[in-house]
Amino acid sequence: MDLADRFPAALRRRLFRVREALQRGVEASCLRSRRLFRPFHGTRCWTPPRTHAERALAVAPRLRSDQAFSHTTAAHLLGIPLPRRLEEARLVHVTTIGKDQAIRVRGTVGHRVRADRASIVRSLTTPIIDPATTFVMLARLLSTDELIVVGDALVGWLNWCTPAELAAAVRRHRGSRGIRRARAALAEIRPGARSPGETRLRLALVRRGLPQPELNHDVIVDGRWVACVDLAYPNARVAIEYESDLHRTDPVTFRKDLSRGENLKDVDWWLVRATSEDVGLLADGFARRIRRLLATGTAGRHDTRSRDPVATFS
Repeated sequence: MDLADRFPAALRRRLFRVREALQRGVEASCLRSRRLFRPFHGTRCWTPPRTHAERALAVAPRLRSDQAFSHTTAAHLLGIPLPRRLEEARLVHVTTIGKDQAIRVRGTVGHRVRADRASIVRSLTTPIIDPATTFVMLARLLSTDELIVVGDALVGWLNWCTPAELAAAVRRHRGSRGIRRARAALAEIRPGARSPGETRLRLALVRRGLPQPELNHDVIVDGRWVACVDLAYPNARVAIEYESDLHRTDPVTFRKDLSRGENLKDVDWWLVRATSEDVGLLADGFARRIRRLLATGTAGRHDTRSRDPVATFS
């Protein structure tokens, strides 16, 4: 008989607690089978957790009603971008709201927070500390610029909360560890970003003395929509696109990028393409290039060739 056949249908192919299995009449010898995996004490599953989110879900049956996933674990579950050093973190963070005991399970990190400082939201049945409070909690683990990326994601493409909700969370956590970093990041968060790369590009330019660009700007000329660009300096007619690997590997995206560039050129805009190196090792040179383009574009036309087709071919 297959091992799964010795379990009730409600427990087959899903994670469960040992206590629940025993209550449903499963023999203890079945629960000791090496064909079952033990991600955490008192839990069993049929396949091993492979991602951080799966490890969190393996802990979920152990949580009380006043406990929820927090810090980097909440970030994983909410889709918040994290730096690479934290993407593969194995420890699962759980916060207890109120004065009861924090979780004490091997493989987890237990925290506590005052009841007036956090709330619990749910993704399906998974309890998670609310996104705005998660932002404040991450301030203990991230640099200021990394936290700005998180904030841009929360109020931008993820749309989990508003800038006002982030500001309220920062005020509630006055005196907490990392709160100064949270305040510094809050001042530079901008709604409208659609990727971590866009945020890093914006910060690379602003950190080098350039003005704040407009985010996801619609270029409209003579009442006609031309293109939507990642970053823009409309007065100088300079558009900047951050190129991820998707732009290189996806044929549809590649063709759209080419068309966008030609359409902008036709209305006397410059389109500058930036890569990850332009926000890293080559950021100084990239910023100098943008500064020159802003000076030229503000002064006059980008394209000084004759607009008379007869003169062009004579």
